Amino acid sequence: MNTRDTIINKLREAFLPESLDVTDESHLHEGHAGHRPGGETHFRVYIVSPAFEGKSRVERHRMVNATLAAELAGSVHALAIRALAPRESDR
Repeated sequence: MNTRDTIINKLREAFLPESLDVTDESHLHEGHAGHRPGGETHFRVYIVSPAFEGKSRVERHRMVNATLAAELAGSVHALAIRALAPRESDR
């Protein structure tokens, strides 16, 4: 299983999202810190879940980061997060 699939599975299990999109943007960071050949180092997450209702942006990011702690401590160098409650969804 690749890193993207691991991220998707963990986020689905933790947050039961209504919408989830995980994009590997590693190719955009070639030559920058943390980039490795083969990618899977820089990701963008868009997630909509009722679990984020009433939470601040910082709290939501902490929730996602805690869920992906093993990946962030290992192969993932950067994670851009857009975490919304269903009523805030723009998709």
